[in-house]
Formats: sequence, structure tokens, C-alpha cells
Amino acid sequence: MIAVKVSQISLSNVGFVVFLKAESDHRTLPIFIGAAEAQAIAFVLEKVQPPRPLTHDLIKSLMDSLECRIKRIEISDLQDNTFYAKLFLEWNGTEIWLDSRPSDAIALALRFSAPIYAAEEVMNAAGVVLKEEESAPREDQKPKKEISPVETLKRRLEKAVAEERYEDAAKLRDELKKLSGTN
Repeated sequence: MIAVKVSQISLSNVGFVVFLKAESDHRTLPIFIGAAEAQAIAFVLEKVQPPRPLTHDLIKSLMDSLECRIKRIEISDLQDNTFYAKLFLEWNGTEIWLDSRPSDAIALALRFSAPIYAAEEVMNAAGVVLKEEESAPREDQKPKKEISPVETLKRRLEKAVAEERYEDAAKLRDELKKLSGTN
């Protein structure tokens, strides 16, 4: 497992993306998420206190009342362009895990200050380096260039074709068509 941190949330032309930056290297795992989950994550990152508890706040309050803690979350799998996550909980001295959407798991992990991990296989399949170095005389002077979601999908498509994962490649191709507005 690779330790990751939420580096940012961004709005692309297809929706919100949460970026999980590896602590051990330069890779970032972009995961498309829904608007409600993006808001739930952003509120914690920006230290915004909503007037009424959001669903993830309610879950945290409930778990606190039951003396149940989130020990860690793991982005555990990637199948058919869908990410899967697990919540690892400790309750009454016993560790259990629950299946979760990554966005919900991240929103809860942030509320519990729990560590977030991504499986090596997931990072290898979908992780990207978001900043490319351009030539400059010194390391601290190198300008950085961000890679767009379209470029990220193109790279994932190329990788799927190279690895002969044609079903995945077809799905990525269709996502690219949606992004570019062509059918």
C-alpha cells in the first residue's frame, strides 16, 4: 500500500476530481467523484463548518457515540474504470472492514484524521505525474505544467492498449469522446 494525501479537488468539464498524491513518489491518483462528495471533502480541507451536519458529519457523530474509529482507508481496486475502497474500523477492540466508494471513504478519513492508502496495483494502473518538468538551469526554477483530465485519459487509453486490455481501452475511448464533445 502507498500512503497518499488529498492534494486538491478540481472541477473538470466532466465533473469533480479528487487528487490523491503519493507520499513516496511523484504520482497522483485522480478519481472522479460526485458533487456532494466533493463538497464534503472540500469542507474539511477548507475548514468550513456547515450550519447543519452533512451526511459524513452525521456518520462521524454516530461512530463517535459508538466509540468506533476509522483506522485507515484503502483505495483497494480498480475494475472497469471504477475505483473501490475499504474502510478499516476498530470497534470494541476488533478491526473490521467495510466496502465503500472512495469518495465517501476519503470524506470520512479526513473527518477522523485517518491515513489514506492506495494499492500499488491501483497506483500503477491509474496514477499519473501531474507536473512535468521543463528545461531550466536549476531544480527550483523549473516551470511546471499541469496535465488536463483529457491528457490523463489519453495516457490511460494508451496504457490499456499497450497492455492489450481492449475492453478498458474502449471505455476510456468513449470517455474521451464525451469529454471532447464528439460522438
